[in-house]
Amino acid sequence: MTNNTSIKQTFFDRWAPSYDWLFPSVVYQAIHKRLLEYVNLPTSANVLDLGCGTGKLIHRLAINFPNLQGTGLDLSPEMISQANSRNCYPQRLTFLLGNAEEMPFGEEQFDAVFNTISFLHYPHPQQVFNEVSRVLRPGGYFYLVDSYFKWQDEFQYLSISPGGLNLYSPTAREKLGEEAGLNLQANYYLLGAVLLTIFTK
Repeated sequence: MTNNTSIKQTFFDRWAPSYDWLFPSVVYQAIHKRLLEYVNLPTSANVLDLGCGTGKLIHRLAINFPNLQGTGLDLSPEMISQANSRNCYPQRLTFLLGNAEEMPFGEEQFDAVFNTISFLHYPHPQQVFNEVSRVLRPGGYFYLVDSYFKWQDEFQYLSISPGGLNLYSPTAREKLGEEAGLNLQANYYLLGAVLLTIFTK
């Protein structure tokens, strides 16, 4: 584990117990509601929530798609502990500890991958895209939700949290997708500067 990754893990481990009671979580729930307006899944979808935190998004997906099977993956043991303790659908949802750059899954396993306000933390974005492409089935969707301010340069680096944040423009996202064999479908602003980018494989 790199020093940057270790710092991030420690940061979110400390945040996990109070995560769902803090203001950012309220904002994330509003983002999740808007995201669902654009989600297209098969009847019995198998999905991955990458950077799942306490599992709020994947629970919303389970409610809206009754036959959905889902896996949440997060770098923080404490976030996974919180997600498991609140799992309302243990027969359908699983939460695992893991790194987005080296996912513990086989190839072409998921119909969709979701990543919500998490991609900005990854130190090697192209590797994450490559892994998303690897675990996605042909025809599957990657829903990438993260902040982007129109005044930024591409790959702007902001030192806001431990290890810093990286925010990516629509053009930068498209290039990352192309390198990984993913095709850009559309961009939608969900809430303020929060941008949804949809890719297909």
